[in-house]
Amino acid sequence: MTLSPSRLLAPLVVGLLGLALWALVVDVLGIGTFFLPGPGEVVTALGESWEPIRAAFWVTAINSLWGLAVGAVLGVAFAGIAATIRLFDGMLGPLVAILAVIPIVAIAPLLYTMLGTDQETPRRIIGGIAAFVPVFISTLRGLRQTTPLQRDLMRTYAAGPVQRFRTVTLPVAIPYTLTGLRVAGSLAVISALVAEYFGGVNNGLGSAIKNAATSNHARAFAYVGGAIVLGLLVFAITAALERLAHRAYPSGESR
Repeated sequence: MTLSPSRLLAPLVVGLLGLALWALVVDVLGIGTFFLPGPGEVVTALGESWEPIRAAFWVTAINSLWGLAVGAVLGVAFAGIAATIRLFDGMLGPLVAILAVIPIVAIAPLLYTMLGTDQETPRRIIGGIAAFVPVFISTLRGLRQTTPLQRDLMRTYAAGPVQRFRTVTLPVAIPYTLTGLRVAGSLAVISALVAEYFGGVNNGLGSAIKNAATSNHARAFAYVGGAIVLGLLVFAITAALERLAHRAYPSGESR
């Protein structure tokens, strides 16, 4: 999978057209700043509030990456156990299904009540839950992709469990895991933002968006821009890792 110039140019053109349309609508319809600020006003607000936006950006980035890292590690570990022990897989299936549908807006207040509103831990837990599910599902699927023919061939060569895992199972599973990680990265950022929005310390992008939305819409849009940049950065990094995995282990298929 390679990124051609056309693949990079297309979203850039769409983004520029979107900005032009946004500015045109605000100007032609005479929409007030409080309802919908124009791109120029948002850029001005970005310059005026650069330091608080940067500080909030790093808070949310750290929370998101903590959640992503913990969720990914647990997802891979539990998937490995589930792929080995069928009974554990049957026990874990309903729990994963529950975690996949838990609404963030419902558990965020509960975690703040349990762990304290002055802690970052609830936000990281929420990000970890969001990241765990796709990594677990993708990794488990990858670990089960080895065919009977491959397993029989390794037995023919008298390969031990470790050698079978390193030679056959791991190369097939890694691309699946990184596909799950790409999905998990975006979910971790979104979950951290929502958790910040609904409580806790007023120091992240989610909290800043909520506070600015009641008094300064241009600044709120600037904070939203920071959240978009963070999401795109995490997505770009995880997507790059996925592409590298598919090059190193071409047996894994793109999904």
